Amino acid sequence: MPTLYPLMFASLVLALSHPATAESFPVQDSELSGGEGSVRQFDHNAYSLPMANQSMTRRLDFSVGNSFFRNPWVVAPASTDARDGLGPLFNTNSCQGCHIKDGRGHPQDEQGPSVSLFLRLAVPADPERDGELLQKHGFVPAPVYGSQLQTAAIPGTLPEAELVVEWQARTEVLDDGSEVSLRTPSYHIRNPNYGPLPDDLLTSPRMAPPMIGLGLLEAIPEATLLAREDIGDRNGDGISGKANRVWDKAAQSTTLGRFGWKAAEPNIRQQSLGAFAGDMGLTSSLSPSTDCTASQACQRFPDGGNPEVSDKIADFVTFYASSLAVPARRDLNDPQVRRGAELFNDSGCAGCHTPRHQTGTVPGRAELSNQTIWPYTDLLLHDLGDGLADGRSEFLADGREWRTPPLWGLGLAQTVLPRAGFLHDGRARTLEEAILWHSGEAQPANDHYQALAADDRAALIRFLESL
Repeated sequence: MPTLYPLMFASLVLALSHPATAESFPVQDSELSGGEGSVRQFDHNAYSLPMANQSMTRRLDFSVGNSFFRNPWVVAPASTDARDGLGPLFNTNSCQGCHIKDGRGHPQDEQGPSVSLFLRLAVPADPERDGELLQKHGFVPAPVYGSQLQTAAIPGTLPEAELVVEWQARTEVLDDGSEVSLRTPSYHIRNPNYGPLPDDLLTSPRMAPPMIGLGLLEAIPEATLLAREDIGDRNGDGISGKANRVWDKAAQSTTLGRFGWKAAEPNIRQQSLGAFAGDMGLTSSLSPSTDCTASQACQRFPDGGNPEVSDKIADFVTFYASSLAVPARRDLNDPQVRRGAELFNDSGCAGCHTPRHQTGTVPGRAELSNQTIWPYTDLLLHDLGDGLADGRSEFLADGREWRTPPLWGLGLAQTVLPRAGFLHDGRARTLEEAILWHSGEAQPANDHYQALAADDRAALIRFLESL
């Protein structure tokens, strides 16, 4: 039976054969962060527009996909038979419920609960016993409770449990004596309704990320991303990006991971239909099973068809998710913003948040093809230290590693949703807090930021706000 170990070896050989080299990174010189499809929309709808270079015919497809992304799914049977089959266990009843206005979610805190944050679940793996699970899922789901804690249920059954988040404040003192308040979350599962939780349960909080520019990220050639791998840190810059290798359900083979907080999904379609199954309890031809386990007896409830998300609906939703435009840069030539961009590069941030990429040719998608884009990501895994570690592996990603999230559109996050949080679980309320949480490979960049004069720190933040 194939395992991940040959893939690990192959990835390491590739990295050692083609190590990254020290480089100077470009300062963005175009407002078109998302290439020719960029849009100039800077209000609460900034993330919800189709790409500007999309044809009128394809905009109709975009609108249909938007309707299935935005509108709630309902319990079966229902007169709305194209949109029924919710649950029985789920987290939310619409894609938009997590990706609020196509943006990031928000944490559960003193302002109230959140459905855009949930817990991934797993138990420790035995590579010999669990080889096939590790190859196809990247982890071992928890007995009874599966791979995701589902905190809602349809009438007639019970949700898996309640998720409670507690916060502890601490103060970070910068080199000039400035103080920044950080908050550390702790996650608790209370009132489990399907028996005791495993003693060795592993959990990982995940907040919904923004949806913009996904089609462009998918269009970056694999060779471009692999060229930036540097697992052994051969160039000595302290950064050792690693590609995740994950299971492609359609191809029935292992391939490069690009999407999700640990780059555990290979493409937009699989990511989207996995969310239908895990977040809403809806089956599709690609994900014919939901996260409801045999012990929870979900088969006793009516379903919305087989599958519940038809291939036609899946096509529309995938097209929609691949077509959301990236907002154009603002204040590109402002002196403070340009100074911040230079500091961003000089501090080492660009070592992971790679500013510029070129997309390849995408058959049938001229609007995605051959675009110069500025996403500020390498889509690789990096060790971000103990403070952000979740202790839960996923394919080749270990419990300290996270995929570099794109930064384009970052400055509009709290315009789209004032409660939006930053980092994988939304713990950071501000961009400065997010920077100060970085450690591991990013510790030198964090140290560099903390040592800057106040004016320079303000310039770097101002640059991030312009994205």
